[in-house]
Parts: sequence; C-alpha cells; structure tokens
Amino acid sequence: MGGLAIGVRGVAAVTVGPENTARALGSGDVPTFGTPALVALMEQAAVVAVAGGLEPGETTVGTWLEIAHLAATPAGAVVRAEAELVAIEGRKLTFSVVAHDGRQKIGEGRHQRMRVARDRFLSKLGPAL
Repeated sequence: MGGLAIGVRGVAAVTVGPENTARALGSGDVPTFGTPALVALMEQAAVVAVAGGLEPGETTVGTWLEIAHLAATPAGAVVRAEAELVAIEGRKLTFSVVAHDGRQKIGEGRHQRMRVARDRFLSKLGPAL
C-alpha cells in the first residue's frame, strides 16, 4: 500500500492575516490566529507528510483530530505546523502534530487520516461533484 513509513514528516506554514483570525472565522471575537485555522494548518502538514507515499489515484481524508490550542498568536506572525506519521493501521494513518509561532509552541495534538481511492470516494457523493 504505497511507500509510507513511520516517521515521515510534513510542514505547512502561514502568515497570520485578517482572514485566519478567530474574529474572521467565527470562533471568537479577537484578532488572533483562530483555532479553525490552526486545525487546517495541522491537517495540511499531515497531507504534505504522506503526499509522496500514496499510490496513483489515492488521497487521504481527515477523520479525527484532537488538539490543544496553547497560546495566542498575533497578526503578522508566521505559524509553522509539523506533522509526523506515528502509526499505520491498514488505511488509517495517525500523526503527532505541533505548531509554533516563532516565539513559542502554540498547539499540539494527534490527527488521523484515512487512505482512500479518490474516484471511489467522490463517486459516493453523487453527481454534483
């Protein structure tokens, strides 16, 4: 099932702007990096980690995420998330995820993704896609 191995890592980064603040995302009313944006960045890092190890026509979909958002990050700061593949159970992939903003660790947790055949997955959603 592809060339995935425990220990592969992926990184994703974003500069905090008005569009990814808690205020803009509806997860609060402060102009700091929002938890939904942190979640998306951690998922992006996991996608990057496994991209080179998937079979043609395969993709992954997020199925579970448990994180702690540990510190606020102001606009203009760069947030960097890293995901490490820590377990492979059939099609289920489990990652350790962490994020830093250049000053401190701002988030950590675990994330699971499922390997799927892209066309088969999309066909289950009907003709709209």
